Amino acid sequence: MKVILIGATGMVGKGVLLECISNSAITEVLVINRKSVNIQRPKLKEIIHKDFFNLDVIKHELAGYDACFFCLGISSFRQSEEAYAHITYDLTINFAKALVELNSDMTFIYVSGKGTDSSEKGRSMWARVKGKTENHLLRLGFKDVYAFRPAYIKPDKNTPSSTGIYQLFLSVFGVLHPVIKFIFPKYTTTTTQIAKAMIYVSKKEIHKKHIESMDINLLAKK
Repeated sequence: MKVILIGATGMVGKGVLLECISNSAITEVLVINRKSVNIQRPKLKEIIHKDFFNLDVIKHELAGYDACFFCLGISSFRQSEEAYAHITYDLTINFAKALVELNSDMTFIYVSGKGTDSSEKGRSMWARVKGKTENHLLRLGFKDVYAFRPAYIKPDKNTPSSTGIYQLFLSVFGVLHPVIKFIFPKYTTTTTQIAKAMIYVSKKEIHKKHIESMDINLLAKK
């Protein structure tokens, strides 16, 4: 299976990249980033591209893939709705439209978040924008689309968060992960489990399209 990975320098994306590299089901992984992941493997191909709103220069490189793992995202902390939507919605949909033109038989997996608002009408700005993004992706015409909605994500080895506020959160709660997992098993997962679940649903179609933390953990075991 050949996959495209977006957001490989982030915490979740790095975990997905490492799993793709080691997983025998993946024969090729193309990462498209603004900066290098600084990893070299036979099955890994990297394109450095600065402007994700202008894909004409690299469009010829995007055909012939079976799945896209879209892990790119930003925090809504101190962001206006316009600025947050520009990256979360506009950028994602622009990239997805380019892909579906070339790979209509592709499975597109989008990393969203627990509490995403599919009605697009709730009070939470980030949840409305994420919901709008999910809904548009589901209508684009891919063979399949899944929205992963993890709650608390524990980064596995070599997958640190680059977001300052999340790093602070992890430094406090990381050591408590076994306790958190015991008390709130429905709301915790890891970067590796997310990656394994992504690979599974890319190979095996499932009915559920919104994948919560507990679903991720169950799928990762298959």
